[in-house]
Parts: sequence; C-alpha cells; structure tokens
Amino acid sequence: MSHFRDIYSYPHMQQQTNFDVVIVGGSYAGLAAGMALGRSIRRVLIIDGGKPCNAQTPHSHNFLTQDGNTPAGIATLGREQVLAYPTVQIIQDEAIDVSGENLDFRIETAAGTRIIAKKVLFATGIKDQLPAIDGFAACWGISVIHCPYCHGYEYRNEPTGLLANGEMAFEKSRLIANWTKQLTVFTNGEPTISDDHAKQLAAMDIAIVTAPLQQVVHTAGHLNHIVLADGNKFALTALYAAVPFVQHCPLLEQLGCELLESGHVKVDGFQKTTVPGIYAAGDNVTKMRSVASAVAGGTTAGAFINHELISEGY
Repeated sequence: MSHFRDIYSYPHMQQQTNFDVVIVGGSYAGLAAGMALGRSIRRVLIIDGGKPCNAQTPHSHNFLTQDGNTPAGIATLGREQVLAYPTVQIIQDEAIDVSGENLDFRIETAAGTRIIAKKVLFATGIKDQLPAIDGFAACWGISVIHCPYCHGYEYRNEPTGLLANGEMAFEKSRLIANWTKQLTVFTNGEPTISDDHAKQLAAMDIAIVTAPLQQVVHTAGHLNHIVLADGNKFALTALYAAVPFVQHCPLLEQLGCELLESGHVKVDGFQKTTVPGIYAAGDNVTKMRSVASAVAGGTTAGAFINHELISEGY
C-alpha cells in the first residue's frame, strides 16, 4: 500500500498547486516540519524522492520511544501520522527546479508538476561519498559505521577498526575507546598523526596500521575481516569511518544559500538559510546526524515558518 497521496486524488484539493509551504524531502526532518505546519493549519506539500541515506541501516537508536525500531518503520509511522492532518499532502517525486522569491516561489518536479509556494523548506539530507573499496558500500550503515552514539552500544567490547588519519584519528579513537578497548586505527596510507598523539594512542593500547585498505569482507553487510594492500588481514566486527559528503540536493546552492566550511547549509536558530523564505533542516545542516536531531530541526523549522507567515500577514 502506498504511503504517498497524490495532490489531485482528493476532491477538496483538486488541481491544487498553490501551497503555503513546500517541503523538499520527506524523511524525518521533512515529516516533522509537515506535522508542525499541519497542526498550524497550513497548506503543505511534501515532495519525497523515497531514497533516504540510511536505507541500509537496520536499526535506529537514541530516539525516545523508537529506540531499536527500523528507520523505515519510523518513517512509515511518521507519514501515517502526518497525513492525518488534511492540509498536508505527500507525493513521490523530485524537485528539479526552484525559482522566485520569498512569498512567491515556483517549484518544478521531475514529473512535470508546477507548484507555487510562499516558503520552501529543504530537508534533503546529504550524500555520502564512499571510497571505492570492495565491500565498503555493502557494509555502510550496518557494520561500517560513522557514529558511536548511533551504533557503539551494539558493537561494545568487540574488535573494532577506525578508518581515519591525523587529528581526527586521535580524537575519534579517544571517543570510541569508551565503547571498546579492542580498537585499531587504520590510516589507509601515510600517517599524519602527530608524534605526541601517536604516543598517547600507544599508551591506550591502540595500534596504528598504515597499509592501505583493499577489501572489506562481509556476510550480508556484517563485517568478517578487512584485507590490506600488503596482504595482512584483521578480524573486525565493526569499522568506523568518516567519509566526505556533498549536499544531496543541488538546488540550495543554485538558489544562493550559503554553505559552511564543513559543507553543511548555514542556518540560524530558526532554521532559516541566508536566502529569505528558504529554510533547511536535518542532516544537510548539522553534524548531529540522527533521527532525533532531524525531528527536532524539522519541528523547529515548521514552527518558525508558521510564525514568519503570520508576521507577514498570512
């Protein structure tokens, strides 16, 4: 059964293409914003491409009342609850162009739908740039992981690797050591860890291995061991990795929204971008990459979009 409701399928909204708010991205931040705006009796359209970045992640954690649920299960329940508000609709589509200005934005979708909105919220997330290492992508989000707060408890006291170099390797090692003392740093080439940090890691019994990573051997995404370019193998249950990313949606930059040095969209405390009328929330604006953080950001964005519309006379 589809969780998406076509904008033309309900008689009281037939041919509706004019909305108070269009939300691009229908995962946790987008759904949370949709709920806040629906409860504010705002006409809202959520455009969702149906490709969440955590699609492979088996369970979500650190979200009160939903700890251990699947990301898909949380999203499904979220859609059902958001669609209980009659002024909110969700379509499965992709926004390919946004133009105009505050209170008069024009949105075009891949399916050819043209929509007018007073405000636009981008809850579009980020796109991880995974290294071309055999087996890496298949394990991403399952046993090749990015955050000990999201996954560390499940891999506590297990043989664990950290794919990192330089100061990041040192700082993340100290963090991950809270969950496991069986930790090895893999620099994937020439190490850039300072001598002082290397001595501190050695004092913590954390070895540094410099040979490049060649293969991640796994069973259905669950790590068995890694193979290095020099032929050495290391049995691991989990491998932490900090990978680069890009904005999943290029429209934010095309609209002139400023990005931070980290690559995240610059927003203020109300989730406003640097372009009037354009908001952003979720993984695209923060390093706190979790369902709970996305929901919090989306709720904040929804509330302040409504507040701004009221202040503008709508």
